[in-house]
Amino acid sequence: MNNSNNTNRRDFLRMSGQILGAAIAAPWIVPCSALGKEGSTAPSDRIGMGFIGLGTMGSGHLFGEAWTYLPGGFAARADVQVLALCDVLRDRRLQVQNRLDEFYAKRYGKGNYKSSEVYNDFRDVLARDDIDAVLIATPIHWHATMAVFAAKAGKDIYCEKPTAVTIHESQAMVKAVLENKRVFQAGTQQRSEYDGKFHRACELIRNGRIGQVKEIYAYRDGGGARWPDVTTLMYVPVPDNLDWDLWLGPAPKLPFQGRHDAHLFGFGGVNWGQHHYDIVNWALDADRSGPVEISLEENHAAYRFAGGPVVYGRPYPETNIGETGGGWYIGTGGKIGVDREHLVSEPESILEKPIGAGDVRLYESLSHSGNFLDCIKTRKRTICDVETAHRAASLMLLGGIALQLKRTLRWDPVQERFLNDDEANQLLSLPKRDPWKM
Repeated sequence: MNNSNNTNRRDFLRMSGQILGAAIAAPWIVPCSALGKEGSTAPSDRIGMGFIGLGTMGSGHLFGEAWTYLPGGFAARADVQVLALCDVLRDRRLQVQNRLDEFYAKRYGKGNYKSSEVYNDFRDVLARDDIDAVLIATPIHWHATMAVFAAKAGKDIYCEKPTAVTIHESQAMVKAVLENKRVFQAGTQQRSEYDGKFHRACELIRNGRIGQVKEIYAYRDGGGARWPDVTTLMYVPVPDNLDWDLWLGPAPKLPFQGRHDAHLFGFGGVNWGQHHYDIVNWALDADRSGPVEISLEENHAAYRFAGGPVVYGRPYPETNIGETGGGWYIGTGGKIGVDREHLVSEPESILEKPIGAGDVRLYESLSHSGNFLDCIKTRKRTICDVETAHRAASLMLLGGIALQLKRTLRWDPVQERFLNDDEANQLLSLPKRDPWKM
């Protein structure tokens, strides 16, 4: 389903044993579903996907976990064929392949079915011209680098959060995606999911239902990533089934410490932060801008927008509403609290009046993964496109820089540089190893 001229040649290939995978017991019977009959999607119209990173997030997207809001995951979509699985842990990629084989065998009515190829190196996935799109769910220090490589290889991209751990690599990702005309969806699914709570909250705020926004409590602090001091580390033998050098990738060549979790180099609110700040930007109509000053208040980041509110990277006092991806929005005429489980207002009447025909209406998506796949077909902008992702990640990362330097910083949201502050500007990037420099 690549938008290049590859579609016709795939019509047969995906139907044959090569790509639909045909290590099957004789006699070979091709089910109607594989031929696109009985109302199913023809192989040539399916989106060929590769999954890079098969841990909790990657396999969750593949097979469907509660937070994906997609029963059966991408594998269950009639318009998707998963062709490639990649992970630097050998046992994990083989386990996921076996599970996917069993899933497709049941789906296509074949007793023995080879669904996909497995890879250690993501570049081998990107080299396949039958891969239309990739889902990146690797350790966080890899996200933006892999997205740049994928965009340059002509692949559409679903990238888990944080979509970047430095502002410079986030800018490089934006440049690569736009120059190569790729569809990009950030894994900040709150704009699409959770019964529309975040969508409704942001529409109400954008339509002035709480008056002028004065303060926002984003619940999570700024964050980012940093490389550890190599001289303080001890050596632990690397497991036989782990490609540690490729796991490190752009990070310095560090000795194995017995851990390879996704957030090993992260600090602060880097795990959840982009979810919270994505909604802040949506509510403020700031998907293409940013703050002008970042300071510390009560040892948390505080962001001041020109002529607008102050965003605090901490919870609203005396409530846990906002903990799961949300926050509190305080205006001159009321306030709204929202997260994945709650949508409340003071006064309650703020939520009672519906959005009118002449009011501001926001991009609506009822499925984050579905929105991504639909946009691959139409080439339209996704609800969390690459520029939106960049600004949400930037807001979190700017707070992380202020936390590291422990002082007030002035920021130019147009030039995307700190004003008269070389020390702060040096923290806009992290040094990367070859061949991963951008």
